[in-house]
Amino acid sequence: MVIRVFTAALAGSAVIKKKQQDVVGFLESNRIAYEELDIAMNDINRRWMRENVPGERRPVAGNPLPPQIFNEEIYCGDYEAFFDAKENEAILTFLGIAPPPQEKAEVEEAPVEETLDEPQAEDHEEEAEEETAEGDSQGEDAAE
Repeated sequence: MVIRVFTAALAGSAVIKKKQQDVVGFLESNRIAYEELDIAMNDINRRWMRENVPGERRPVAGNPLPPQIFNEEIYCGDYEAFFDAKENEAILTFLGIAPPPQEKAEVEEAPVEETLDEPQAEDHEEEAEEETAEGDSQGEDAAE
């Protein structure tokens, strides 16, 4: 299953170029397999794209503009639909791709309980008192 992105290498509009770059860049950065098909230099690609964009998705006047996105031969949408899916974190559904399987790296951790044994706490207090007493007696020896 390969995503097919119909683009125009010789797009005269900076807006169309930016949209095409956004789609292709997203697919590349997310390692989604895709095929970029140029409609400016290949009449077969242009006709195929125009014929396979569903009627309800066609512009009122003129022909559909790139980028147009398909999953094999199934129409996914245009840039606006792609952008909405990306914003709603539903891009895999939009592209008709199954999510990758979750790794079983999630290990349940046992809850950590902090317990203080009273004898240990008393031992530390006694040690601290002894050290303080030793320090005081050493201080008295040095003063003499």
